[in-house]
Amino acid sequence: MSAKVSIVKCNSYAPAVVEQALRDTLKILGGITSFIKPGSKVLVKPNLLMSKPPEAGITTHPEVVRGMIHVLKEINCQIIVGDGPSVWGQYIENVDQVYEITGIKRVCQEEKVELVTFDKRRMRQKFPLTVWLDECDYLINLPKFKTHEFTLLTGAIKNLFGLVSGTYKTELHKNYFEPAEFAKILVDIYQETKPALTIIDGILAMEGDGPATSGKIRQLNLLLGGADCVALDTVMAKIMGITGKEVLSTKEAVRRNLGEGQLSKILVEGESIDKLNIRPFILPMTSAKITKLPVVIKKLLKSLIRYYPYCLNLKCIRCGHCVKVCPKGCIKLKNSGIKINYKQCIACFCCQEACPEAAINVKKSLFAKLLGL
Repeated sequence: MSAKVSIVKCNSYAPAVVEQALRDTLKILGGITSFIKPGSKVLVKPNLLMSKPPEAGITTHPEVVRGMIHVLKEINCQIIVGDGPSVWGQYIENVDQVYEITGIKRVCQEEKVELVTFDKRRMRQKFPLTVWLDECDYLINLPKFKTHEFTLLTGAIKNLFGLVSGTYKTELHKNYFEPAEFAKILVDIYQETKPALTIIDGILAMEGDGPATSGKIRQLNLLLGGADCVALDTVMAKIMGITGKEVLSTKEAVRRNLGEGQLSKILVEGESIDKLNIRPFILPMTSAKITKLPVVIKKLLKSLIRYYPYCLNLKCIRCGHCVKVCPKGCIKLKNSGIKINYKQCIACFCCQEACPEAAINVKKSLFAKLLGL
């Protein structure tokens, strides 16, 4: 087997329960020192998408971060925790507010660990990444197990998008708005950063129109771990009820030989996927049925099958987040809510991801409706 993934059950976020499940996950993988050298400097990167509490299921739970901190302290590591919240980086929300509400700030204060912002960057070939990557020996990736309206799932590879500094995330959405092209950017970031270890928080997961307030939380009670992000996303897809090939970032990473995307070649230890008897995840509306169509059909119907964001005015609080985050600047704030210029809209769904009130929904083109997609 060319890759190894551990799956461990964890039924709650009680600190002792989470830490034990994390230690069990690492034991299956060969222990923390199989990935991290004692005494090294480590950047721990959770998924802190927006200012929402842990019970919303949108962000990596602080107790998963705490458990990782305890493990790293035992091998005398210098630990730094940080993330670049959401697609707009530091443009809309105060990062300290994100850290406060998600519970990460409290954990870092209690554990006396440095919590940093990604305000400084170094330009790579196509994007700037936080300079904290240069200052640390290892990167530990702590994603959340969620569906994603634009990328189908957000797991091991997608979580690394938060390493892109500041508002340049919006520029990447603007310049690489085709899903296949955006997937290439995600894999570029993975190729550049290559986390030493990834633990996916799937205790409370998300399905439906994720990854933010429009998704539906789901108790999954699992932690997934491994070094190969491609293998992890492949296993994650299997648990969700889809194939890794349907996830464009996984498909692209396999094409570049950056990891194992063939389930039969991944050694899965701990819990057996088949014996878990997990109901298939509800997929985002934009991909729930179209992913099942043959590739040739999808290409032929590409221009006719379209999905667009629209505002639920009764839910809209006119906060303006969607206006500021829109890569094309095609959203205007009105007295009754927002107005979207669909001639300019690239259907990246950044607005839906940014909305704190689940006020952005998805509408289908007429042809998509006729086909029942």
